[in-house]
Amino acid sequence: MATTDGCQSSAAQKNVLRTGGSRLASLDALRGFDMFWIIGGDTLVRTFGKALGLSRDNAFLAQFEHVPWQGLHCFDVIWPLFMFMVGVSIPFSLAKRKGAGATSKSIYAHTLLRAAILFVLGMIAQGHLLMYDLSKLHPCYSVLHGIAAGYLIATVIALNFKPRGQALFLGAFLLTYWAALMWIPVPGFGRGVLTPDGNAAMYIDRMVLGHFQFGENTWFLSYLGFAASVLIGVLAGELLRSDWSRRAKVLRLFAAGAALIALGLIWSLWFPIIKLVWTSSFVLVGGGLSALLMGLFYLVVDVLGFRRWAFPFIVIGMNAIAVYMATGLLDFGRMGNVFVGNLAPYLGVWIDFVRACAAFAIVWLILYWMYRTKSFVRV
Repeated sequence: MATTDGCQSSAAQKNVLRTGGSRLASLDALRGFDMFWIIGGDTLVRTFGKALGLSRDNAFLAQFEHVPWQGLHCFDVIWPLFMFMVGVSIPFSLAKRKGAGATSKSIYAHTLLRAAILFVLGMIAQGHLLMYDLSKLHPCYSVLHGIAAGYLIATVIALNFKPRGQALFLGAFLLTYWAALMWIPVPGFGRGVLTPDGNAAMYIDRMVLGHFQFGENTWFLSYLGFAASVLIGVLAGELLRSDWSRRAKVLRLFAAGAALIALGLIWSLWFPIIKLVWTSSFVLVGGGLSALLMGLFYLVVDVLGFRRWAFPFIVIGMNAIAVYMATGLLDFGRMGNVFVGNLAPYLGVWIDFVRACAAFAIVWLILYWMYRTKSFVRV
């Protein structure tokens, strides 16, 4: 992990994604938009709805909660969107490293190290690693674990195959994962069972992890789905790096997004959308929505040049890993309450919303300071 400061600002400015000679600000903005919901945006919406008297089962507020099992809410797209953006950055990163003279061996080593760091950070953020108690350790209980696995597999493929080959691997992963979930027999349940306890991915996790297995998310067999999500982003990144006109890139992102959503919804009639298992239909719908968002942000920010509105998101997106770890380890809600807690008698039902605003403001102002001082934490 590296941090750049003021004396290294010129190097930091060079370490950005570029297309056609200009900075791909839309990717930073979209990454920040995605992280916004993780670091407090969801709480802002829910507490605002609570102050208005809306119940938790309100149809709109429900979109900011995860679906318990089968189906999809907007909040369920956050993770696949981040994995998509990891994929978008891969072709740019590989091109930059190759241009600097890096060998395939050094790229493999760098990729493996990054994946390992992400995995360890995941154990720190959500796996209780720093409790130093094996009975409480959850080594595979973090979105960073899935990102690390998908990034590692997708980078190896992107390094060795052109877009057509990448697309073939994408299709092969989706079909292989579907076949595995449908055909691997689970003792006591049989084949093709997609329940929290009866699915084949969970069965394999329990065999591998034993008492370390925790939660309903699945991992090792789901690597196929994780890699597929990142590969969709890789293909989008290849498109954005191509010589196609900006208009053509936007249209192709929109077309691809619509096609992926349609395919995913059709497949879901036989193979349900289940985020916790990362089913192939979920990969397609999540990837399609991500492509549409990428196309929209690219159109508005990079093509039309409307960037001012996106600045708050860019500030977040430039330090995504840092803010993810910080909000996972530190209680910014308690910090914000220091400033607004005593306003409770005056604010009534709005106090929770104001507390959420205060917590988010502290996080964003720290990120803004890091942005102004060119302090970018990268893995």
